[in-house]
Amino acid sequence: MKPRLLNVLAAAIAVAIPVLAHHSFTMFDMTKQVTLVGTVTGFEWTNPHCYIEIDVPGESGAFKHWSIEMGSPSILQQGGWKFSSLKKGDKVTLVINPHKSEPGGGFLFSATLPDGRVLGNGPGRGPQK
Repeated sequence: MKPRLLNVLAAAIAVAIPVLAHHSFTMFDMTKQVTLVGTVTGFEWTNPHCYIEIDVPGESGAFKHWSIEMGSPSILQQGGWKFSSLKKGDKVTLVINPHKSEPGGGFLFSATLPDGRVLGNGPGRGPQK
């Protein structure tokens, strides 16, 4: 191969590896699901990932804060989400795959919104109604 072609291929591979690593789900336990019922404290509609911040009451009455990762806005829109789907103070039920090593974090599987709609984490990711 010509040196220039090798340089182009090497550059393409170098760019692709971080992109693939960024979309890894290895930090989440995809074999477990946890249901959270609580109050939205924030809904971040941002690239590259959206987040739901939620406070969940515990048995002692104290609240535990959770930060739940979602897909990108463009993926979520295809599954029925809008930037206005959640607002601070909304009561929601989330089903998540928990973070393996950081308590209070997870990856969204499905969300039951205040109006009763159940949305997944984009098309083909979680229940769609």
